[in-house]
Amino acid sequence: MRFPSKRIHSIDTFFDAYTEELRRAAATVSREKLIAAESIISAAIDRGANIFVSGNGGSAAISNHLACDHAKGIQTDTSLRPRVQSLAANVELITAVANDISYDDVFAFQMATFAQPGDLLITISSSGNSENIVRAIQWAREHAVKTIAMTGFNGGRSAQLSDVNLHVESENYGIVEDIHQSLMHTLAQFIRQSHMPEELILARKF
Repeated sequence: MRFPSKRIHSIDTFFDAYTEELRRAAATVSREKLIAAESIISAAIDRGANIFVSGNGGSAAISNHLACDHAKGIQTDTSLRPRVQSLAANVELITAVANDISYDDVFAFQMATFAQPGDLLITISSSGNSENIVRAIQWAREHAVKTIAMTGFNGGRSAQLSDVNLHVESENYGIVEDIHQSLMHTLAQFIRQSHMPEELILARKF
């Protein structure tokens, strides 16, 4: 859905419309696929697999935030030890690959360097068509690495290639990124509280 579809003249009205669009967009995320994504992530953590995350621009920021919340947040008050790495965080390696090979290969190159069969790749791309994201998913598919793709707009190639597609039906980058961020927090906090002693849940801040 397009947002905004017309000029809105006051910031308070815009905010109300924006938050209403957030509510509508959040409702479009498949709960069945969200359950599947959580199951894949939890299984990867349980078997000590590496979890890699990638994204460009705002999605790179969500990728880095995911690495923090899933690596540190999930293990707080639990016995879990997630092995999470953002492929968007190593600017030296990213720029070396981009300069010497191609920006299209910055994530696939890192996957080929660090990933093993049984690992997990989570991609974050509003369009789903960023070439470096698509190439990373393709590499993962060819090397027995599971994939979860967060997408928006029409889902792009990422939606078609991934094992699980968490899709947000919106054509506004801010809305899509806000829901992706919320999905990231939801997954981390759900997994954490699922492994916490019951009496600690109310006592802790999430």
